[in-house]
Amino acid sequence: MRGAFVTGTDTGVGKTVVASCIAAALRARGLRVAAVKPVVTGLDDPDPGRPADHELLAAAAGVAPSSVTTRTFGPPLSPHLAAELADAPLNPDELLTAARESAAGADVVIAEGAGGLMVPLVAGDEPYLIRDYALDLGLPLIIAARPGLGTINHTLLTIEAGRAHGLRVLGVVLTPWPDERSVMQLSNRTTIASLGGVAVDVLPQVGLAPDALAAAGATLMVTELLTPAPATT
Repeated sequence: MRGAFVTGTDTGVGKTVVASCIAAALRARGLRVAAVKPVVTGLDDPDPGRPADHELLAAAAGVAPSSVTTRTFGPPLSPHLAAELADAPLNPDELLTAARESAAGADVVIAEGAGGLMVPLVAGDEPYLIRDYALDLGLPLIIAARPGLGTINHTLLTIEAGRAHGLRVLGVVLTPWPDERSVMQLSNRTTIASLGGVAVDVLPQVGLAPDALAAAGATLMVTELLTPAPATT
């Protein structure tokens, strides 16, 4: 499976927009793109003027929302708790099967987690985390993070949590990257790159139309890494 898994240092850090930008940019290059997400919560509390995560990913990749995820819940809760309250527990094998079926026939798959790497899809005696899901899909990580105060610690911890579990980190994307950067924000970018041993991209605030997402995604180094090299004769 060729592609990447987009995670975040926290919830609400822009990982769906990052994933959508990459998916839209790859689609604009003529690739067949699959977008997958194991579960979507918070449909009862939508952001005004913004589509739900699976709807935004679907529009970016040019697929149906039902192919992005089959598990949705209303309350804005951790997936394991939302599923528990709905008496509809999540099954890791079923989540992986759904993702692989969506990815079948695609040139590249962009997967997105829910929250950060350590968020449980299943809790209890046999927990199954977002980190386990990414590893089972066999996809390297792209980490979406905030550019401001606190991001060094959160991002380096996420890098460490991924690598300790055998996940390769393709890069970090700081977003939304302001037009006028402070000394702190510039330092955050270089410090994460240096201490994390990772490439750090930046993404400004972008529009959510597919064309705008594609244009923004085309500026990211990780998009280049996921674009197959031209065939040679």
